[in-house]
Amino acid sequence: MDYDLVVIGSGASGEAAAYAGAEAGRKVAVVERDLVGGLCSFWACMPTKTLLDSARRRHDGVDYPWERAAARRDWMISRERIDYPDDSGHVKGLEGAGVEVVRGEARITGPGHLEVSANGNGGRARSLEIGSLVIAAGSTPFIPPVEGLAEAGYWTSNDASSARDLPSSIVILGGGPVGVELAQAYARFGVKVTLVEGSRLLAREHPRTAEVVSAQLEREGVDVRIGAHAVKVGRGGAGRIVELADGTTAEGAELLVSVGRRAADLRAMGVEEAGGRLTDRGLADHDEHLSIGDGLYVAGDAAGGLQFTHVADYEGRVAAANAIGRPYALDLESVPKTTFTEPETGAVGITVEEARRRGIDAFEVTQDFSVTARGYSIEPPWPSDTAILEGSPGHVTAVVDRERRVLVGAFAACPGASELIHEGVIAIKAAIPVSVLADTIHAFPTAARVFGNLMLDAEKQLR
Repeated sequence: MDYDLVVIGSGASGEAAAYAGAEAGRKVAVVERDLVGGLCSFWACMPTKTLLDSARRRHDGVDYPWERAAARRDWMISRERIDYPDDSGHVKGLEGAGVEVVRGEARITGPGHLEVSANGNGGRARSLEIGSLVIAAGSTPFIPPVEGLAEAGYWTSNDASSARDLPSSIVILGGGPVGVELAQAYARFGVKVTLVEGSRLLAREHPRTAEVVSAQLEREGVDVRIGAHAVKVGRGGAGRIVELADGTTAEGAELLVSVGRRAADLRAMGVEEAGGRLTDRGLADHDEHLSIGDGLYVAGDAAGGLQFTHVADYEGRVAAANAIGRPYALDLESVPKTTFTEPETGAVGITVEEARRRGIDAFEVTQDFSVTARGYSIEPPWPSDTAILEGSPGHVTAVVDRERRVLVGAFAACPGASELIHEGVIAIKAAIPVSVLADTIHAFPTAARVFGNLMLDAEKQLR
Protein backbone atom coordinates (compact mmCIF):
# COMPACT_ATOMS: atom_id res chain seq x y z
CA MET A 1 0.00 0.00 0.00
CA ASP A 2 1.38 3.41 -1.02
CA TYR A 3 -0.60 5.56 1.43
CA ASP A 4 -2.79 5.06 4.48
CA LEU A 5 -4.87 8.07 3.48
CA VAL A 6 -5.24 10.04 0.26
CA VAL A 7 -7.20 13.27 0.02
CA ILE A 8 -8.56 14.48 -3.31
CA GLY A 9 -8.63 18.28 -3.23
CA SER A 10 -6.63 20.68 -1.09
CA GLY A 11 -9.05 23.43 -0.17
CA ALA A 12 -10.01 24.05 3.44
CA SER A 13 -11.45 20.56 3.98
CA GLY A 14 -8.70 18.78 2.08
CA GLU A 15 -5.90 20.54 3.94
CA ALA A 16 -7.60 19.89 7.29
CA ALA A 17 -8.00 16.18 6.49
CA ALA A 18 -4.40 15.87 5.32
CA TYR A 19 -2.96 17.61 8.36
CA ALA A 20 -5.14 15.52 10.70
CA GLY A 21 -4.02 12.28 9.07
CA ALA A 22 -0.35 13.26 9.20
CA GLU A 23 -0.60 14.36 12.84
CA ALA A 24 -1.97 10.91 13.63
CA GLY A 25 1.17 9.36 12.17
CA ARG A 26 -0.39 8.09 8.94
CA LYS A 27 1.26 8.20 5.52
CA VAL A 28 -0.80 10.81 3.66
CA ALA A 29 -0.95 12.28 0.16
CA VAL A 30 -3.04 15.09 -1.30
CA VAL A 31 -3.98 15.13 -4.98
CA GLU A 32 -4.64 18.59 -6.43
CA ARG A 33 -5.28 19.62 -10.03
CA ASP A 34 -5.14 23.38 -9.43
CA LEU A 35 -4.12 25.57 -6.49
CA VAL A 36 -3.14 23.94 -3.21
CA GLY A 37 -5.08 25.97 -0.67
CA GLY A 38 -8.28 26.12 -2.69
CA LEU A 39 -11.04 28.62 -3.25
CA CYS A 40 -11.05 30.42 0.10
CA SER A 41 -7.34 31.21 0.10
CA PHE A 42 -7.12 32.58 -3.43
CA TRP A 43 -10.53 33.50 -4.84
CA ALA A 44 -13.12 33.82 -2.07
CA CYS A 45 -12.83 34.54 1.67
CA MET A 46 -9.38 36.07 1.85
CA PRO A 47 -9.41 38.39 -1.19
CA THR A 48 -12.97 39.60 -0.58
CA LYS A 49 -12.35 40.37 3.10
CA THR A 50 -9.16 42.19 2.14
CA LEU A 51 -11.02 44.28 -0.44
CA LEU A 52 -13.79 45.02 2.07
CA ASP A 53 -11.23 46.33 4.56
CA SER A 54 -9.73 48.59 1.89
CA ALA A 55 -13.20 49.75 0.87
CA ARG A 56 -14.06 50.59 4.49
CA ARG A 57 -10.96 52.75 4.80
CA ARG A 58 -11.86 54.58 1.61
CA HIS A 59 -15.45 55.01 2.79
CA ASP A 60 -14.13 56.52 6.02
CA GLY A 61 -12.31 59.21 4.03
CA VAL A 62 -8.82 57.78 3.57
CA ASP A 63 -7.16 58.49 0.19
CA TYR A 64 -7.29 54.87 -0.91
CA PRO A 65 -7.33 54.24 -4.68
CA TRP A 66 -8.28 50.92 -6.23
CA GLU A 67 -4.68 50.33 -7.26
CA ARG A 68 -3.68 50.22 -3.60
CA ALA A 69 -6.56 47.89 -2.75
CA ALA A 70 -5.72 45.59 -5.65
CA ALA A 71 -2.04 45.50 -4.65
CA ARG A 72 -2.89 44.52 -1.08
CA ARG A 73 -5.36 41.91 -2.33
CA ASP A 74 -2.67 40.50 -4.65
CA TRP A 75 -0.31 40.24 -1.69
CA MET A 76 -2.99 38.39 0.24
CA ILE A 77 -3.46 35.79 -2.52
CA SER A 78 0.27 35.51 -3.35
CA ARG A 79 -0.13 37.06 -6.81
CA GLU A 80 2.23 40.00 -6.60
CA ARG A 81 3.48 40.97 -10.08
CA ILE A 82 2.39 37.62 -11.54
CA ASP A 83 -0.78 36.54 -13.35
CA TYR A 84 -1.78 33.52 -11.25
CA PRO A 85 -1.49 32.94 -7.49
CA ASP A 86 1.53 31.13 -6.08
CA ASP A 87 0.47 28.26 -3.84
CA SER A 88 3.99 27.31 -2.71
CA GLY A 89 3.29 28.45 0.86
CA HIS A 90 0.47 25.93 1.20
CA VAL A 91 2.58 23.22 -0.43
CA LYS A 92 5.47 23.84 1.97
CA GLY A 93 3.10 23.70 4.93
CA LEU A 94 1.74 20.30 3.91
CA GLU A 95 5.12 18.89 3.01
CA GLY A 96 6.52 20.16 6.28
CA ALA A 97 3.86 18.12 8.07
CA GLY A 98 4.87 15.01 6.14
CA VAL A 99 2.12 15.11 3.50
CA GLU A 100 3.04 14.37 -0.12
CA VAL A 101 1.46 16.74 -2.64
CA VAL A 102 0.63 15.05 -5.95
CA ARG A 103 -0.30 17.29 -8.87
CA GLY A 104 -2.94 16.00 -11.24
CA GLU A 105 -6.51 14.86 -11.75
CA ALA A 106 -7.60 11.90 -9.65
CA ARG A 107 -9.89 9.05 -10.63
CA ILE A 108 -10.87 6.05 -8.52
CA THR A 109 -10.22 2.88 -10.52
CA GLY A 110 -11.51 0.44 -7.93
CA PRO A 111 -11.63 -0.20 -4.18
CA GLY A 112 -8.33 0.95 -2.72
CA HIS A 113 -6.95 2.13 -6.06
CA LEU A 114 -6.52 5.63 -7.48
CA GLU A 115 -5.05 6.91 -10.73
CA VAL A 116 -3.66 10.41 -11.06
CA SER A 117 -3.34 12.04 -14.48
CA ALA A 118 -0.08 13.32 -15.92
CA ASN A 119 -0.44 16.89 -14.68
CA GLY A 120 3.01 17.71 -13.28
CA ASN A 121 4.00 14.04 -12.91
CA GLY A 122 6.70 13.87 -15.54
CA GLY A 123 4.35 13.12 -18.40
CA ARG A 124 2.95 9.87 -17.05
CA ALA A 125 -0.06 8.75 -15.08
CA ARG A 126 0.52 7.49 -11.57
CA SER A 127 -1.35 4.64 -9.90
CA LEU A 128 -1.73 4.63 -6.14
CA GLU A 129 -2.74 1.85 -3.76
CA ILE A 130 -4.48 3.42 -0.79
CA GLY A 131 -6.06 2.58 2.52
CA SER A 132 -8.80 5.23 2.84
CA LEU A 133 -9.87 8.14 0.67
CA VAL A 134 -11.31 11.54 1.58
CA ILE A 135 -12.95 13.33 -1.34
CA ALA A 136 -12.74 17.10 -0.88
CA ALA A 137 -13.42 18.05 -4.48
CA GLY A 138 -15.23 21.29 -3.68
CA SER A 139 -17.98 22.95 -5.70
CA THR A 140 -18.54 24.96 -8.86
CA PRO A 141 -20.53 28.17 -9.48
CA PHE A 142 -24.14 27.60 -10.47
CA ILE A 143 -24.84 29.43 -13.71
CA PRO A 144 -28.59 29.83 -14.33
CA PRO A 145 -29.99 29.04 -17.78
CA VAL A 146 -30.62 32.66 -18.76
CA GLU A 147 -31.01 33.43 -22.45
CA GLY A 148 -27.92 35.11 -23.91
CA LEU A 149 -25.86 34.86 -20.73
CA ALA A 150 -23.07 32.72 -22.15
CA GLU A 151 -22.85 34.80 -25.33
CA ALA A 152 -22.75 38.12 -23.48
CA GLY A 153 -20.12 36.90 -21.05
CA TYR A 154 -20.10 37.16 -17.28
CA TRP A 155 -17.93 37.15 -14.19
CA THR A 156 -17.99 34.57 -11.44
CA SER A 157 -16.95 35.55 -7.93
CA ASN A 158 -13.39 34.48 -8.82
CA ASP A 159 -13.22 37.24 -11.44
CA ALA A 160 -14.80 39.86 -9.19
CA SER A 161 -12.50 39.16 -6.25
CA SER A 162 -9.34 39.16 -8.37
CA ALA A 163 -9.97 42.03 -10.81
CA ARG A 164 -7.05 44.40 -11.25
CA ASP A 165 -9.02 46.93 -13.29
CA LEU A 166 -12.09 48.58 -11.79
CA PRO A 167 -15.22 48.44 -13.97
CA SER A 168 -17.29 51.62 -14.32
CA SER A 169 -20.45 49.70 -13.46
CA ILE A 170 -21.53 46.19 -12.55
CA VAL A 171 -24.76 44.21 -12.31
CA ILE A 172 -24.70 41.52 -9.64
CA LEU A 173 -27.14 38.61 -9.85
CA GLY A 174 -27.64 37.16 -6.37
CA GLY A 175 -28.03 38.84 -3.00
CA GLY A 176 -26.42 36.22 -0.78
CA PRO A 177 -23.24 36.80 1.24
CA VAL A 178 -20.98 36.93 -1.83
CA GLY A 179 -23.27 39.30 -3.71
CA VAL A 180 -23.77 41.79 -0.88
CA GLU A 181 -20.09 41.82 0.14
CA LEU A 182 -18.87 42.48 -3.39
CA ALA A 183 -21.67 45.02 -3.98
CA GLN A 184 -20.50 47.08 -1.02
CA ALA A 185 -16.81 46.73 -1.87
CA TYR A 186 -17.29 47.88 -5.46
CA ALA A 187 -19.76 50.64 -4.58
CA ARG A 188 -17.31 52.13 -2.08
CA PHE A 189 -14.76 52.44 -4.87
CA GLY A 190 -17.17 54.47 -6.96
CA VAL A 191 -18.56 51.70 -9.16
CA LYS A 192 -22.21 51.99 -10.13
CA VAL A 193 -23.70 48.78 -8.69
CA THR A 194 -27.06 47.15 -9.40
CA LEU A 195 -27.87 44.20 -7.14
CA VAL A 196 -30.62 41.84 -8.32
CA GLU A 197 -32.23 39.32 -5.96
CA GLY A 198 -35.41 37.29 -6.45
CA SER A 199 -36.54 37.12 -2.80
CA ARG A 200 -34.67 39.29 -0.28
CA LEU A 201 -31.06 39.98 0.49
CA LEU A 202 -29.37 37.39 2.70
CA ALA A 203 -32.39 35.13 2.44
CA ARG A 204 -30.96 32.60 4.91
CA GLU A 205 -30.39 35.27 7.57
CA HIS A 206 -32.86 36.78 10.02
CA PRO A 207 -35.24 39.22 8.26
CA ARG A 208 -34.05 42.08 10.49
CA THR A 209 -30.51 41.43 9.32
CA ALA A 210 -31.58 41.63 5.70
CA GLU A 211 -33.36 44.93 6.36
CA VAL A 212 -30.29 46.48 8.01
CA VAL A 213 -27.88 45.42 5.26
CA SER A 214 -30.26 46.39 2.46
CA ALA A 215 -30.77 49.86 3.95
CA GLN A 216 -27.01 50.38 4.27
CA LEU A 217 -26.33 49.37 0.67
CA GLU A 218 -29.05 51.68 -0.61
CA ARG A 219 -27.63 54.58 1.41
CA GLU A 220 -24.31 53.95 -0.31
CA GLY A 221 -25.90 54.20 -3.75
CA VAL A 222 -26.40 50.52 -4.59
CA ASP A 223 -29.49 50.02 -6.76
CA VAL A 224 -31.11 47.08 -4.96
CA ARG A 225 -33.72 45.27 -7.09
CA ILE A 226 -35.74 42.86 -4.94
CA GLY A 227 -38.30 40.44 -6.34
CA ALA A 228 -36.81 40.27 -9.83
CA HIS A 229 -34.67 37.80 -11.71
CA ALA A 230 -32.84 37.87 -15.02
CA VAL A 231 -34.61 36.44 -18.08
CA LYS A 232 -32.29 37.63 -20.86
CA VAL A 233 -28.82 39.11 -21.24
CA GLY A 234 -27.36 40.88 -24.24
CA ARG A 235 -24.42 43.01 -25.26
CA GLY A 236 -25.07 46.73 -25.40
CA GLY A 237 -25.01 49.95 -23.47
CA ALA A 238 -22.09 50.05 -21.06
CA GLY A 239 -21.37 46.39 -21.74
CA ARG A 240 -24.28 44.14 -20.79
CA ILE A 241 -27.99 44.77 -20.62
CA VAL A 242 -29.95 42.45 -18.33
CA GLU A 243 -33.67 42.11 -18.88
CA LEU A 244 -35.55 41.31 -15.67
CA ALA A 245 -38.79 39.40 -15.18
CA ASP A 246 -40.57 42.52 -13.92
CA GLY A 247 -40.06 44.26 -17.27
CA THR A 248 -37.20 46.50 -16.18
CA THR A 249 -33.57 46.35 -17.26
CA ALA A 250 -30.22 46.67 -15.53
CA GLU A 251 -27.04 47.74 -17.28
CA GLY A 252 -23.40 47.26 -16.38
CA ALA A 253 -19.95 47.13 -17.88
CA GLU A 254 -19.57 43.78 -16.12
CA LEU A 255 -22.09 41.18 -15.02
CA LEU A 256 -21.37 39.10 -11.91
CA VAL A 257 -23.29 35.85 -11.45
CA SER A 258 -23.29 34.90 -7.76
CA VAL A 259 -26.44 32.86 -7.27
CA GLY A 260 -24.80 29.97 -5.43
CA ARG A 261 -22.52 27.00 -5.91
CA ARG A 262 -23.13 23.31 -6.55
CA ALA A 263 -21.28 20.42 -4.97
CA ALA A 264 -19.07 18.49 -7.35
CA ASP A 265 -20.64 15.68 -9.39
CA LEU A 266 -18.63 12.70 -8.21
CA ARG A 267 -19.69 10.23 -10.91
CA ALA A 268 -16.86 11.19 -13.27
CA MET A 269 -14.37 10.49 -10.48
CA GLY A 270 -15.29 6.81 -10.41
CA VAL A 271 -16.90 6.88 -6.97
CA GLU A 272 -19.73 4.52 -7.90
CA GLU A 273 -17.33 1.98 -9.39
CA ALA A 274 -15.55 1.90 -6.02
CA GLY A 275 -18.80 1.22 -4.18
CA GLY A 276 -19.53 4.79 -3.12
CA ARG A 277 -23.10 5.96 -2.46
CA LEU A 278 -24.26 8.85 -4.65
CA THR A 279 -27.60 10.47 -5.40
CA ASP A 280 -29.07 10.37 -8.89
CA ARG A 281 -27.36 13.74 -9.50
CA GLY A 282 -23.95 12.41 -8.57
CA LEU A 283 -23.83 14.04 -5.14
CA ALA A 284 -22.45 12.39 -2.03
CA ASP A 285 -24.95 10.38 0.03
CA HIS A 286 -23.04 10.32 3.30
CA ASP A 287 -23.84 9.25 6.85
CA GLU A 288 -23.09 11.08 10.13
CA HIS A 289 -19.44 9.99 9.83
CA LEU A 290 -19.17 11.49 6.30
CA SER A 291 -18.79 7.96 4.92
CA ILE A 292 -20.14 7.09 1.47
CA GLY A 293 -18.75 3.57 1.38
CA ASP A 294 -16.05 1.27 2.67
CA GLY A 295 -12.95 3.44 3.03
CA LEU A 296 -14.61 6.36 1.21
CA TYR A 297 -15.36 9.71 2.87
CA VAL A 298 -16.35 13.22 1.77
CA ALA A 299 -15.80 16.65 3.30
CA GLY A 300 -16.41 20.31 2.60
CA ASP A 301 -18.53 21.52 -0.31
CA ALA A 302 -18.35 18.04 -1.86
CA ALA A 303 -20.38 16.76 1.10
CA GLY A 304 -23.28 18.88 -0.13
CA GLY A 305 -24.05 20.83 3.05
CA LEU A 306 -23.24 24.29 4.36
CA GLN A 307 -20.61 25.97 2.19
CA PHE A 308 -18.41 27.75 4.72
CA THR A 309 -14.67 27.48 5.16
CA HIS A 310 -15.04 26.79 8.89
CA VAL A 311 -17.49 23.96 8.14
CA ALA A 312 -15.14 22.57 5.51
CA ASP A 313 -12.23 22.61 7.95
CA TYR A 314 -14.35 20.86 10.59
CA GLU A 315 -15.63 18.25 8.15
CA GLY A 316 -12.10 17.59 6.93
CA ARG A 317 -11.06 16.73 10.47
CA VAL A 318 -14.16 14.60 11.03
CA ALA A 319 -13.65 12.68 7.77
CA ALA A 320 -9.96 12.09 8.49
CA ALA A 321 -10.67 10.85 12.00
CA ASN A 322 -13.16 8.32 10.71
CA ALA A 323 -10.88 7.34 7.82
CA ILE A 324 -8.08 6.37 10.22
CA GLY A 325 -10.38 4.45 12.56
CA ARG A 326 -11.22 7.06 15.18
CA PRO A 327 -15.06 7.32 15.14
CA TYR A 328 -16.27 10.93 15.07
CA ALA A 329 -19.91 11.89 14.44
CA LEU A 330 -20.80 15.09 12.63
CA ASP A 331 -22.49 17.87 14.65
CA LEU A 332 -23.69 20.87 12.63
CA GLU A 333 -26.32 22.22 15.04
CA SER A 334 -24.30 25.28 16.07
CA VAL A 335 -22.59 26.50 12.91
CA PRO A 336 -21.91 30.25 12.83
CA LYS A 337 -22.71 32.23 9.68
CA THR A 338 -21.09 35.62 9.13
CA THR A 339 -21.09 38.31 6.47
CA PHE A 340 -18.43 41.01 6.44
CA THR A 341 -20.40 43.92 5.11
CA GLU A 342 -20.64 47.09 7.19
CA PRO A 343 -22.42 46.42 9.45
CA GLU A 344 -21.28 42.84 9.90
CA THR A 345 -23.78 40.07 10.35
CA GLY A 346 -23.72 36.93 12.46
CA ALA A 347 -26.13 34.05 12.88
CA VAL A 348 -26.34 30.64 14.50
CA GLY A 349 -29.19 28.20 14.98
CA ILE A 350 -32.79 28.73 13.90
CA THR A 351 -35.35 31.53 13.82
CA VAL A 352 -38.42 31.50 16.04
CA GLU A 353 -40.59 30.59 13.04
CA GLU A 354 -38.42 27.60 12.18
CA ALA A 355 -38.32 26.54 15.83
CA ARG A 356 -42.11 26.51 16.01
CA ARG A 357 -42.32 24.52 12.77
CA ARG A 358 -40.15 21.92 14.51
CA GLY A 359 -42.61 21.78 17.40
CA ILE A 360 -40.49 23.81 19.83
CA ASP A 361 -42.29 26.15 22.23
CA ALA A 362 -40.02 29.09 21.38
CA PHE A 363 -40.02 32.83 21.88
CA GLU A 364 -37.81 35.63 20.60
CA VAL A 365 -36.12 38.53 22.36
CA THR A 366 -34.62 41.35 20.33
CA GLN A 367 -32.86 44.68 20.80
CA ASP A 368 -32.51 47.61 18.41
CA PHE A 369 -28.74 48.15 18.44
CA SER A 370 -28.97 51.87 17.63
CA VAL A 371 -30.45 52.70 21.06
CA THR A 372 -27.93 50.74 23.12
CA ALA A 373 -24.86 52.20 24.79
CA ARG A 374 -22.58 50.64 22.19
CA GLY A 375 -24.84 51.72 19.37
CA TYR A 376 -24.91 55.33 20.55
CA SER A 377 -21.11 55.39 20.73
CA ILE A 378 -20.65 54.43 17.05
CA GLU A 379 -21.61 56.93 14.37
CA PRO A 380 -23.63 55.30 11.58
CA PRO A 381 -21.50 54.53 8.49
CA TRP A 382 -23.62 56.74 6.27
CA PRO A 383 -22.29 59.23 3.72
CA SER A 384 -22.41 62.63 5.48
CA ASP A 385 -20.36 65.82 5.79
CA THR A 386 -21.77 66.60 9.23
CA ALA A 387 -22.14 64.70 12.49
CA ILE A 388 -24.90 62.07 12.46
CA LEU A 389 -26.70 62.46 15.75
CA GLU A 390 -28.06 58.97 16.22
CA GLY A 391 -26.78 55.50 17.00
CA SER A 392 -25.41 52.96 14.57
CA PRO A 393 -28.21 50.80 13.14
CA GLY A 394 -28.57 47.10 13.73
CA HIS A 395 -30.12 44.46 15.94
CA VAL A 396 -29.29 41.61 18.29
CA THR A 397 -31.87 38.83 18.52
CA ALA A 398 -32.08 35.52 20.37
CA VAL A 399 -34.49 32.58 20.18
CA VAL A 400 -35.22 30.59 23.34
CA ASP A 401 -36.62 27.11 23.82
CA ARG A 402 -39.08 27.68 26.68
CA GLU A 403 -39.21 24.05 27.79
CA ARG A 404 -35.46 23.39 27.80
CA ARG A 405 -34.63 26.98 28.87
CA VAL A 406 -31.76 27.25 26.39
CA LEU A 407 -30.96 29.14 23.23
CA VAL A 408 -31.77 27.63 19.84
CA GLY A 409 -30.89 30.68 17.75
CA ALA A 410 -28.96 33.95 17.85
CA PHE A 411 -28.70 36.67 15.22
CA ALA A 412 -26.99 40.04 14.91
CA ALA A 413 -26.32 42.82 12.44
CA CYS A 414 -24.07 45.42 14.03
CA PRO A 415 -20.43 46.38 14.42
CA GLY A 416 -18.56 43.31 15.66
CA ALA A 417 -21.38 40.85 14.89
CA SER A 418 -18.99 38.27 13.43
CA GLU A 419 -17.23 38.00 16.80
CA LEU A 420 -20.29 38.54 19.02
CA ILE A 421 -22.16 35.60 17.52
CA HIS A 422 -19.75 33.09 19.01
CA GLU A 423 -21.27 33.54 22.46
CA GLY A 424 -24.45 32.19 20.90
CA VAL A 425 -22.50 29.40 19.21
CA ILE A 426 -21.04 28.18 22.48
CA ALA A 427 -24.37 28.60 24.28
CA ILE A 428 -26.15 26.39 21.73
CA LYS A 429 -23.30 23.86 21.43
CA ALA A 430 -23.08 23.34 25.19
CA ALA A 431 -26.81 23.87 25.92
CA ILE A 432 -25.91 26.54 28.47
CA PRO A 433 -29.01 27.54 30.48
CA VAL A 434 -30.34 31.04 29.85
CA SER A 435 -30.03 31.68 33.58
CA VAL A 436 -26.25 31.15 33.35
CA LEU A 437 -25.95 33.46 30.36
CA ALA A 438 -28.02 36.09 32.17
CA ASP A 439 -25.82 35.81 35.25
CA THR A 440 -22.63 36.30 33.21
CA ILE A 441 -20.99 39.75 33.44
CA HIS A 442 -20.52 41.37 30.03
CA ALA A 443 -18.19 44.35 29.64
CA PHE A 444 -19.70 47.81 29.13
CA PRO A 445 -20.20 49.19 26.52
CA THR A 446 -19.94 46.27 24.10
CA ALA A 447 -22.17 44.46 21.65
CA ALA A 448 -21.69 41.43 23.89
CA ARG A 449 -23.37 43.37 26.70
CA VAL A 450 -26.36 43.93 24.44
CA PHE A 451 -26.56 40.14 24.14
CA GLY A 452 -26.17 39.77 27.92
CA ASN A 453 -29.06 42.17 28.53
CA LEU A 454 -31.17 40.14 26.11
CA MET A 455 -30.49 37.10 28.26
CA LEU A 456 -31.78 39.01 31.29
CA ASP A 457 -34.97 39.75 29.33
CA ALA A 458 -35.26 36.11 28.31
CA GLU A 459 -34.82 34.93 31.89
CA LYS A 460 -37.69 37.15 33.01
CA GLN A 461 -39.94 35.55 30.39
CA LEU A 462 -39.00 32.11 31.68
CA ARG A 463 -40.07 32.85 35.27
